[in-house]
Amino acid sequence: MLSDKPLAGRAALVSGSSGGLGFATATALADLGAAVAITEVPDQRELAEEAVRRLHGSGADAIALDLDVRDVGSVEACVAECCTRWSGLDILVNNAGVNIRKPALDITPSDWDAVLSVNLRGAFFLAQAAAHVMAPRGSGKIINVASMFGLVGGTDRAAYATSKAGLIGLTRCLGLEWARFGIQVNAVAPSFVETPLTAALLTQPGARAEILSRTPAGRLAEVGEIARTIAFLATPGTDIITGTTLAVDGGWTAQ
Repeated sequence: MLSDKPLAGRAALVSGSSGGLGFATATALADLGAAVAITEVPDQRELAEEAVRRLHGSGADAIALDLDVRDVGSVEACVAECCTRWSGLDILVNNAGVNIRKPALDITPSDWDAVLSVNLRGAFFLAQAAAHVMAPRGSGKIINVASMFGLVGGTDRAAYATSKAGLIGLTRCLGLEWARFGIQVNAVAPSFVETPLTAALLTQPGARAEILSRTPAGRLAEVGEIARTIAFLATPGTDIITGTTLAVDGGWTAQ
């Protein structure tokens, strides 16, 4: 019989996890027994600490850590703090991400760099720092939060879609290269999810109806569905899966 706490004794770090999908993922991992590091950029430390208090209320082992994925020094310090607290790091979820929605003709160099520095460069160096800890131990799980727009195109998303397509390519490469260390690297590619970050888009006239008309399942994804998929990929029962991207999109990319 499978344990209802398959992640007991495991330590997880989730980037950008004070709210939205990041916090839902941290909660899903904690529900399966993992100790969890809630991370945010330093000026949002209070949000991370409040998220930790919520997890403590359910009996989880959780800490709040500063993390700016654009800064390799911050990345290395955050991973080191996890290792100090829990003597290692078993699970990394690369969730931190940004999006600047503009027509491609209007994207500036600073727009492009702002998106790629978080969504792709930051994800790589955080994965690398985690792998330096995981490889000597012979095991680890890295789950990258990509997007269905990394698999298909979308208007006004040139920088974002490029970053997520790059993240999917990176997932393949790291999955292949780090398999010999017992590290599984996978990605999830969600469709539209109702979070504070998507509220502005989903409340635009006609936007929700258009999205639903293109989604075979006829509804938006729920945050918990994405979080539980990530948690599934973090469990020992998925050790044979690596280098792959799982679309969680109601059938959007199957069309």
